[in-house]
Amino acid sequence: MGTNKKTFDDLLEGTGVTINGNKPYDPQIKDGRFYTRVLKSGTLGLGESYMDGWWECDQLDELINKVLRAKLDQKVKRDWKMAAMLAWQVISNTGRKSKAFEIGEHHYDAGNDLYKAMLDKRMVYTCGYWENAENLDRAQEAKLDLVCKKIGLKDGQSVLDIGSGWGSFIGYAAEKYKANATGLTVSKEQKELADSLYKNTSAKTLLKDYRDIDQKFDHVVSLGMFEHVGYKNYRTFMKTVHGSLKDDGLFLLHTIGGNKSVKGTDPWYGKYIFPNSMLPSVTQIGKSIEGLFVMEDWHNFGSDYDKTLMAWHKNFKNNWDTIKSNYDERFYRMWEYYLLLSAGAFRARKNQLWQVVLSKKGVKNGYKTIR
Repeated sequence: MGTNKKTFDDLLEGTGVTINGNKPYDPQIKDGRFYTRVLKSGTLGLGESYMDGWWECDQLDELINKVLRAKLDQKVKRDWKMAAMLAWQVISNTGRKSKAFEIGEHHYDAGNDLYKAMLDKRMVYTCGYWENAENLDRAQEAKLDLVCKKIGLKDGQSVLDIGSGWGSFIGYAAEKYKANATGLTVSKEQKELADSLYKNTSAKTLLKDYRDIDQKFDHVVSLGMFEHVGYKNYRTFMKTVHGSLKDDGLFLLHTIGGNKSVKGTDPWYGKYIFPNSMLPSVTQIGKSIEGLFVMEDWHNFGSDYDKTLMAWHKNFKNNWDTIKSNYDERFYRMWEYYLLLSAGAFRARKNQLWQVVLSKKGVKNGYKTIR
C-alpha cells in the first residue's frame, strides 16, 4: 500500500489536495485497498470505491474542481481496460437507433419519486439560467423563457422538443406562449408523468425516437438530449431536424459540451449514469451542421450548471428520507457522486453548456441575440 499511496501523493503534488489532509476537499481513505483499485481501474475504480464507502470527502465537488484544474486527468495514462471500453463504443455505435431506448430505461426510468425530490417544481432536468434568479425554480423558468424568446415563439405556432423529459418545456410553451407543443421522449416513466401534468394543455408527449419524426414544425428545440446521440449520429440528427423544421423556423440546441472531440464517455458515467452517451465538441457540432444550417447564435453559460447541480444535490440530500425506502445506501452514494462530480467538472470549466440557435437559410436582416 505504501508504494501506491506515494504514487497518489506524487500525482496530487501542486493541486492543493492532500490524502487524509485537514481541508474539506481532502479525501479521507477508509480502506487501504483504495489505492490499488484506482490505479488498476482509473475513474471507474475511483467512483466505485466511493460507492462502496472506501473513501469520503466533505467537499467532493471542490476536490474534483481542484484535480481537473490541475489537469491531473491528463497526467494519468488510460489503462488497457478503459481503452477497450472506448474502442468498443466507437466500433459498436452506441447511439444507434436500436439502442435509443436504453438511456430511458436505465436513467430516466429510475423513478419519478427521485426526480420529484431533486428537481424544481416544473421538473426541468437541464441547466438553469441564473442571470437574474435567486433560486432553482426561478432559474429553470428563466431558462425555459429564454428558449422561447430565442426562437421567437408566438401564439399558435408549433414547436417540437426532442428529448422532452417530463414535459417542462412543452408545458411552459403551451401555458405561457399558447404554442402547440409536442415532445419526444424514450422514457415510459417520463411520458406517463408528462401526460398527467399537462393533460389540460395543448402539450403532448410522444414515446418516439427522434429518427421517426414525420411532420414539420415552426420551431424545434432539443434541451439536454444531444449528449445521448453519439458522434456517429450527429449528422443524422441534424438532417432529421432540418427535415422537420419549416424553412423560416429556428432550431435551438441546448447541450453540454466538451473542450475537445471525443468518441466515448468516462467509464464510470457510462456504466452507472448515462450509458451510450458522449459530450460533443465545437468541432463536431460544426461539422454536423455544415451545409444544413446557418449558425445564428452560440451562448455558453456552463458556470450556471455548477449552481444547478449543487441545488439538485441539496434537494436530493434534504429529501432523501422521503424516498430512501425505494433505494439503497449504495444508490445514494452513487447519485451523490454523480451530482458532485458533475458540479466540479463545470466549476473547473472542463464541461460547458451551450445554447446554439440555427436557421435553415439565415434570418433576414440578421438574428438579434437574446440573453
